[in-house]
Amino acid sequence: MDDMIITGDDLSGTQELKDFLSRQFEMKDLGHLSYFLGLEIAYSTDGLYISQVKYAFELLSRAGITDSKIIDTPVELNAHLTPSGGKPWSNPSLYKCLVGSLIYLTVTCPDIFYTVHQVSQYLIHYPTVLRILRYLKKALFYSFFYSTQSPFILRAFSNVDWAGDPTDRRSTTGYCFLLGSSLIS
Repeated sequence: MDDMIITGDDLSGTQELKDFLSRQFEMKDLGHLSYFLGLEIAYSTDGLYISQVKYAFELLSRAGITDSKIIDTPVELNAHLTPSGGKPWSNPSLYKCLVGSLIYLTVTCPDIFYTVHQVSQYLIHYPTVLRILRYLKKALFYSFFYSTQSPFILRAFSNVDWAGDPTDRRSTTGYCFLLGSSLIS
């Protein structure tokens, strides 16, 4: 089974494409998009909300920390994760699975991106991975809002930490692109 999303602001063109594809392939129109690849989409009159609540909760369940306490930040203040700053975890496959899932969660939780990138470099920071997961319990119901009323203006912001990596003195760069008031990258 293959899934496809067909979208656009030209309703007649979108319908023509659906009709053409249905003549070529056996297909079923499921209506408005609500859940796709772990992304939950909710519609309102002002726009739409995209979140990963179910995906994040399943991740918390897999890690076995649904009952643990909530943390306010994904990493301790001024923490620097290094290749020698921890010990190897006894279950590297679970570590890789959790970190891979956290990487996918950065689609709707950009506030964990830097920390997840740090723990993905080494297999020795399991306590930090658990801290990120406990932080996610607090941020579980956060979502992106894409407004239909937002102006069609592209803006970009960037920041750099010059030679801030304590291991190799490399710089760290971050950026974001917004279309109107909506984060797109």
